[in-house]
Amino acid sequence: MPGLAPRRVAARLVDGVLSRTRSLDASLEIEHDPCDFRALDPRDRALARAIAGVTLRRLGTLRSLVAGKLEKGLPKKAGLLEAILVTGAAQALYMQAPAHTAVDLAVATARADPDARHFAGLANAVLRGIVADGLPAERPGADVPGWLYARWSRSYGADVAARIAASVGVEPALDLSVKENPAQWAERLGGVALPTGSVRLVASGLVSALEGFAEGAWWVQDAAAALPARLFGDLDGRSVIDLCAAPGGKTAQLAAAGAEVVAVDKSAERLMRLSQNLSRLGLSAATRVADAATLSAEPADAVLLDAPCSATGTTRRHPDVGWLKRESDIAGLARVQAQLLDCAVKLVKPGGLLVYCVCSLEPEEGERQIAALLARNPRVSVEPARAEELPGIEDAIDATGCVRTLPFHFPHEDPRLAGCDGFFMARLRVG
Repeated sequence: MPGLAPRRVAARLVDGVLSRTRSLDASLEIEHDPCDFRALDPRDRALARAIAGVTLRRLGTLRSLVAGKLEKGLPKKAGLLEAILVTGAAQALYMQAPAHTAVDLAVATARADPDARHFAGLANAVLRGIVADGLPAERPGADVPGWLYARWSRSYGADVAARIAASVGVEPALDLSVKENPAQWAERLGGVALPTGSVRLVASGLVSALEGFAEGAWWVQDAAAALPARLFGDLDGRSVIDLCAAPGGKTAQLAAAGAEVVAVDKSAERLMRLSQNLSRLGLSAATRVADAATLSAEPADAVLLDAPCSATGTTRRHPDVGWLKRESDIAGLARVQAQLLDCAVKLVKPGGLLVYCVCSLEPEEGERQIAALLARNPRVSVEPARAEELPGIEDAIDATGCVRTLPFHFPHEDPRLAGCDGFFMARLRVG
């Protein structure tokens, strides 16, 4: 049936998230592909990815619509049924697919699945009912998990929480960090240069096909992720240890600034990919496979710790994040971050700088983490960020001098060119 293959793959991609077994990125990148994504031709691959992406951006709403049509809930042992229903509804409601096509292909997808095939008639009835009801009214926070929206409401207030959640529904721009001349590269690529130096453009097609990729003029990096390395100031000739360094965007920034960088990561495979990326860019850094929590090394002038975290600040770019995590994960991650911070402090020369950052919106991983470090280690103090260091995003600097970006920062009249990841970052002086 024409168009069936990418729909089947899209359902499998979404099922990986629903079952909490695979993130969308993992399904797209792993070598032994259980979803048959790589078996598709490029056009169908793009379609499958688009369907999965839109579904995950609207997953809360779609699940609610499906539940409203199932009096007894989802049948047990129904295979891909839930994924088939939400991807089918996403196409009809949010992707302007002809309703009959979306429903017919969803039913065909159900019939092709060994477990869902028994419920093909149910799929047909549910989707026809959803289509007949039409697009539902927007509801604040509907498309992020309830536990996460409740946390944001407590931490930031109802209005800010609603703005953060709304960012999940908009496909984000492609942000690039360039070696030099951001304004020139923005013009060449048809994008805009942000005040902080990133180049932003509406994503379309293969990144590797864009001008400047092959010659290593730039690398992909969210505008917020590019800020922590800026907090070091002049790095020319200085020694820097980059902890938890892979995939290497910040390593590239440090190397491009003239630093002598040692990139540390637990994964040899990820470090190999980092080295390959640096090679394309014509940059170099020493690499070391090690656990940053127990690393022993000669102290450096500066240390960058981009700690593992819940990544809830990346939901606009990775809408599956909240559905893959549990609230209980945050406490465990905070303990790891504290251990990493204590180790990182020991790796800084007296008088040197430590920059700590996480792509999380959760205070336990950001503001509270730094407050606890300052309380237990009198050698450490906050070196406040200054407005001139973060042009265009000065309001991200809090009262303590730390930086908290939110997904609606970097506003733009075109929603596709607005926003950034939610990051927390602190510049610390080690005495």
